[in-house]
Amino acid sequence: MRFLLDPEQRDFARALDALLTASDTPALVRAWEAGDHGPGRALWQRVADAGLFAPAVPETFAGAGVLPVELVVAFHQLGRHAVPGPYVETAAAAVLLADTPLAAEWLPRIAVGEAMVTLAEGGGCALDADVAEAVFVLSPDPLLAPPGGEPHVSVDGARRLYRPHAGEPVPVPPASVARAREVARLLTAAQALGVGDALLAQTVSYTKQRTQFGVPIGSFQAVKHRLADTLIGLEFARPLLYGAALGMSGPDIAAAKVSAGEAAYAAARTALQLHGAVGYTRELDLSLWLRKARPLRDAWGTPGACRARVVEAQAVAAQAIAAGTRPPFRPPFRPP
Repeated sequence: MRFLLDPEQRDFARALDALLTASDTPALVRAWEAGDHGPGRALWQRVADAGLFAPAVPETFAGAGVLPVELVVAFHQLGRHAVPGPYVETAAAAVLLADTPLAAEWLPRIAVGEAMVTLAEGGGCALDADVAEAVFVLSPDPLLAPPGGEPHVSVDGARRLYRPHAGEPVPVPPASVARAREVARLLTAAQALGVGDALLAQTVSYTKQRTQFGVPIGSFQAVKHRLADTLIGLEFARPLLYGAALGMSGPDIAAAKVSAGEAAYAAARTALQLHGAVGYTRELDLSLWLRKARPLRDAWGTPGACRARVVEAQAVAAQAIAAGTRPPFRPPFRPP
């Protein structure tokens, strides 16, 4: 099966790329890290007006219907431009609340960018809870907590983490909680892939400019091999990511998450090594992407947890084949 984005999806990606390129996201990231949320909130509204959250919201609540591929296209661009904020969590919250009595209150506002909310696993931390309007805690008995909480240190200063306050129970079905987790995992994988693509592009550009022994270091065979290995990792993760968006299968999403996360982290290591000492400086914009790779690799499913999910699914499939009870294969996507 060969999957390509259709013209509308490619136009959506180009429009977001142009919008984010014109927004000076490095300055915005540094402001967000310092606690100045004004520029970030303004960009939030602009990308919402461009339709970023609409594919996470059903049409009955002013959205475009739940369109996972369009969401992946959009969140890949957010990762490429290192955009800060609880975008993943807000989109996943729309999925969480779609089949609950809270849908009419929250979903129309999420669709148009009026509501910024965040999520946390039970006992875990919530991203940007200080600026979010509400915090939904995913647990056997989901909770709605107020903004803020106990701050925790993150590797990426623009990913501001907070231990949520005590909350009140909310009527969310277990199936909705599971779907929200899968969507959060998928969109985090898309962001990670975007971060990896940006790191590779910046590193290739640098190796063409940096000279040693009178020639660009990009002409050295060892450098070429390192860049090629990084590219292969990213390109291997890309079809897994879009395939997972098409099928929305938990094991497929886990495979995409571990592949995209590890590829982005490998791209960060390559970027740091090939930039040399300058790569360690916080003043260089490269650092804004470097510091995102590790947190995105581990957010909403560590590599170990994702691999365990894939192995578990393979074991179940093997048992079904041995018992002769496995259903016939049906491709998740049939080209026109």
